[in-house]
Amino acid sequence: MTYTAIGIGGALAIVILYNTIKILKEYERGVIFFLGRFQTVKGPGLIILIPGLQKMVKVDLRVIVMDVPTQDVISRDNVSVKVNAVIYFRIVDPEKAIIRVANVFEATSQLSQTTLRSVLGQHELDDMLAERDKLNTDIQALLDQRTDNWGIKVQNVEIKHVDLDESMIRAIAQQAEAERARRAKVINAEGEKQAAQMLADAAKTLSSEEAALQLRYLQTLKEIANEKTNTIVFPMPLEFVEPMINIAAKLGKNKAS
Repeated sequence: MTYTAIGIGGALAIVILYNTIKILKEYERGVIFFLGRFQTVKGPGLIILIPGLQKMVKVDLRVIVMDVPTQDVISRDNVSVKVNAVIYFRIVDPEKAIIRVANVFEATSQLSQTTLRSVLGQHELDDMLAERDKLNTDIQALLDQRTDNWGIKVQNVEIKHVDLDESMIRAIAQQAEAERARRAKVINAEGEKQAAQMLADAAKTLSSEEAALQLRYLQTLKEIANEKTNTIVFPMPLEFVEPMINIAAKLGKNKAS
C-alpha cells in the first residue's frame, strides 16, 4: 500500500512539474493567461506556471512561408488567368495573434487569396506579365496593412505563375508577330525616306557644280566598263560635245579665211 501511494505521489509530482515548468526556445514566446484573462508574454528560456491557474499558448516568431492557392483572376481588360503566389510573414505581436484572431494562419491565407484577386483585377494582362515587381509590392503593402491588427508583419509577396488559356497564348503570339511586322515596315520606310533625302541633296550638289557632274559621269562610265559585257552604249552629254563643236567651227572659219 505504501509503495502504491509513493507511486501515485510520484506520478502526480511529475504531472505538476510538467505543467509548471516550461522551456521556450529562442524563437518562441508564451502568451500567459491567468484564470482565462491575458496576463503577459514571456520567453525565451525557463517559464514557471501555476498549475490550474495559469495557461500558456506557445507562439513561433520565425518567418513563415505560405503558398497562396491558384486563383481565377479576371484582369481589367477582361482576360481570365490563373495566378498563384507565395507570401512570407511572421508574428511580431504574440498577444494580438492569439487574442484577436482565432486561427492566424488560416485568416492570413484567406486574406491573401482575396487580396491577390482584388489587386490583380485592377490591372491589365500586360501589367501582370511585365510589372510583377510592382504588383508584388502593392500586394505586400496592402496585406501588411490589413494584418497589422493581428500582430502580423508581411515581409514579401512573390507571384509565381500567371497561366493563360491556349487561345489567349495564340492571340498574344499573333499580336507580337503583327507588332514586329509593323516595326519592320516603319524602319524600312524610315530608311527609304533618309535615302531619298540624301539622294535629293546629292542631286542638288551635283547640279550646282558642272565639273562635279562631269566627274560623276566619268566615274559611272568607269564602273560600267568593268562589267563583263561585249558592247556598251551610252549617251554623250551635251556638255562634252559642245566644246568640240565650238573648236571645229573655229577651225572651219580659219580655213575659210
